[in-house]
Amino acid sequence: MAYKVLIVDDSKLARMSVAKALSGLQPAWTRVEAANAEEASAILADQGADIALLDFNMPGRDGLELAAELHATYPTMPIAIISANIQDEVIARARAVGAAFLAKPLTPQALAEFLSGAQLRLRTTAA
Repeated sequence: MAYKVLIVDDSKLARMSVAKALSGLQPAWTRVEAANAEEASAILADQGADIALLDFNMPGRDGLELAAELHATYPTMPIAIISANIQDEVIARARAVGAAFLAKPLTPQALAEFLSGAQLRLRTTAA
């Protein structure tokens, strides 16, 4: 099954990098991009998404705040926080809001592992 993945990062280059890795792993999946939490919320309200990949450090609401909001609104949506800030506190906070943590630079292997778990979760909740 093909899924729609929301990529949220204030850096266009970072969004392109994540999109490229995603395309290499799941070429049939749809990608939508947002530069900040407000754009992400608007996209989700307008067209929805199945999976969210969120940058941690963004202007306005950061990725953890957005992840908490998404988890409350879409409790079955797999969410990952992507950040170069690999402090234990950030990783623990990501997990506390129901999100996985993926370190930057994002490797195809790390993304593949997250996506594998995300697909299983989505299939399980759809059944």
